[in-house]
Amino acid sequence: MEAATRTESPPLESFNPTSGALLGSVPTVQPEEVAGIVDDVAEVQPFWAQLPLADRARYMRRAAQVIIDDLEQLGELMAREQGKPRNECYTMELIPTIDALHWIADAGPDILAPERIPYPQVFWKAKRSRFSYEPLGVVGVIAPWNYPWSIPFGEVALALMCGNGVVLKPASLTPLIGERIRWVFERAGFPLGLVRTVHGGGAVGGALVEAERCAKIFFTGSVEVGRSVGVACAERLKGCVLELGGKDPMLVLADAPLENTVAGCLWGGFANAGQTCSGIERAYVVDEVAEPFIEGVVRGAQALRVGDPLAWDTEIGPMVSREQFEIVAELVHDAVAAGAELRCGGPVEVSGFEGAPFYAPAVLTGVTHEMRIMREEIFGPVVPIMTVASEEEAIGLANDSRFALSASVWTLDRARGERIAERLDGGSVWVNDHSYSHGAMQCTWGGEKESGVGRSHGKFGFYECVNIKHIGWEPSWAKQFWWHPYDRSLGQAMESSARVLYGRDDDKLGALRKGAPALGRVGRRLVKDALRRL
Repeated sequence: MEAATRTESPPLESFNPTSGALLGSVPTVQPEEVAGIVDDVAEVQPFWAQLPLADRARYMRRAAQVIIDDLEQLGELMAREQGKPRNECYTMELIPTIDALHWIADAGPDILAPERIPYPQVFWKAKRSRFSYEPLGVVGVIAPWNYPWSIPFGEVALALMCGNGVVLKPASLTPLIGERIRWVFERAGFPLGLVRTVHGGGAVGGALVEAERCAKIFFTGSVEVGRSVGVACAERLKGCVLELGGKDPMLVLADAPLENTVAGCLWGGFANAGQTCSGIERAYVVDEVAEPFIEGVVRGAQALRVGDPLAWDTEIGPMVSREQFEIVAELVHDAVAAGAELRCGGPVEVSGFEGAPFYAPAVLTGVTHEMRIMREEIFGPVVPIMTVASEEEAIGLANDSRFALSASVWTLDRARGERIAERLDGGSVWVNDHSYSHGAMQCTWGGEKESGVGRSHGKFGFYECVNIKHIGWEPSWAKQFWWHPYDRSLGQAMESSARVLYGRDDDKLGALRKGAPALGRVGRRLVKDALRRL
């Protein structure tokens, strides 16, 4: 009888969202193969973890140089596969990643070095302790399609700097970009097999979550899938970092720098065709400046150039898929049917790309908070604008959301802007800018509410990728005074010590006098034990 052979998985094909042309394909795996791939990475990882932090940092810098050497080709691939305009491939994906690798290399050795823990407690002055930041083993990264390079790349790099191996599950719409992430690390000389990619549908991602030797999951995607990832991780007592949906508010105050604020709204709302979790998805503008702000945004949106993402002057590329296009169109239609006014934008044909999912930047006014478009994630080039009577109303409406990823406040009064920022829900709040800090790896990234849990950048991103272990040392000169045998003297000495060390100043002298006999007996016991050991 012939041995049973495994059924080969069909390759995953990638198509250009602008032209529909086939760009290439990648091999896929069956869900039952994923655990074995994780095991393979787990066999390579200990060798990598033994490298000193300074050596791992050198590899990070080498990876950055690989990207620089291949910059033009990588930018073109992103424009073709994801539809992001070429300039945004540089500004929003590639350059931030190069900078992130250098920051990880520069800051990582200090952040991850053993950290001494001081002991102010008088009882423990002889002890020595430190925090040790140890790799988890294998980290799984499940990537999104909207930033298929910078989001997973930063998470993979942080995990590697911490001494882990990584299994990356790229988004099915952007598999070629995912493969290039693995290629960069291999080209930079990282151990072969330390970074692996697995391609396939949701079942493959689920298998990565469930793999026994996958110690932690970084997931970026929808709330629904993220919740299932969190549940699966909790059932297996493994950690996860979830970066989910966003519904970012923009608060425009009466003293906002109008020209800059309009420009910020256009970029924050329409960059990457609005397919940004931290993009501006609702604007609250006080009455005093509502009219000129709205006019400026409408005029600016109409001037943005929609077209081929490979053209250097294109500012709005296609939606990533026809499905995403339909979601956006339906939400706008629902708002208009409920009484909103579409001031500009909507589905548009681009010459030479008939039938492609292009959506011109849309501005809605007359919206209310009951409309779906003010409550659900749009993930497209649409900015609904709501006029409010005061900044207090704007703050209340901004926080009236199940999402809380980030927000922005626009005002010339820095102190006022920062006070409002502290009152807004979210993981990041910017004053007079929006979303930029995702490109600064030293800044933390993550949200509250249904926008997710955990942090994926900054020192806290490092801490997500390690086991934080406390290691303590004791010189063992004598038995500890709180060890057996117990007697009344110990309790009296402890009561007196608490009052002397932590009580009211007026009570300390009396407590010392009262407790002196018990303290003396305990002290003599310790000295006697220490002398016996000499």
